[in-house]
Amino acid sequence: MRRTYADPYLAGVALGLVLLASFVLSGRGLGASGAFASASASVAAAVDTEAVSANAYFARYLADGGFGSDWLVFELLGVMIGAAVSALVSGRWRAEVERGPRLGIRARLAWAFGGGTLMGAGAMLARGCTSGQALSGGAVLSVGSWVFMLSLFASAYLVAPLLRRLWR
Repeated sequence: MRRTYADPYLAGVALGLVLLASFVLSGRGLGASGAFASASASVAAAVDTEAVSANAYFARYLADGGFGSDWLVFELLGVMIGAAVSALVSGRWRAEVERGPRLGIRARLAWAFGGGTLMGAGAMLARGCTSGQALSGGAVLSVGSWVFMLSLFASAYLVAPLLRRLWR
C-alpha cells in the first residue's frame, strides 16, 4: 500500500526541533559534507598519514579522531536509516532512476553525478554543505549562510528553465 508523503509543515517543525536538539546536545548544528571529509581523511591517512597530517584541511579531521569518532558520520548513517525506514513504511521502497521521458538513464545518472560533484566542490568553497549552511548557519543568523542560500535559490531559478525540458 502506497501512502502519501509526510505533511511538509509537520516535517519542517520536526526538523527544526532536531536542529535545536543538535545545538543543545552537541554544541553543533546539522550538516553532511563533514562526514565525507572525515571519511576521506581517514582513508587517505591509512595510505599516507604524514601527507594527510601536513594538509591543513584534512589534518583537523584526524585531530578529531577521524571517521569512527566524527558525529557527522553517525548523523549521516541515521539519515540513511531513517530514509530507508520511511520508504518501507510508506510503501515507496523500490529500485528506479527517476527521469523525464526525454532523458535516458545513463544521461540522468551523468547529470546527477555532475550536479553532485559541483555541489561537493561548492560545499568545500562555501565551508559547508547546503544543509549545514541553510539550517545551521541560517539558524545562527550567519550572513555568509544567508548569502549562500540566496545565491543558491537565485541560481536554481536561473538554471531550472534550461533543464525543465528534459523532464517533460
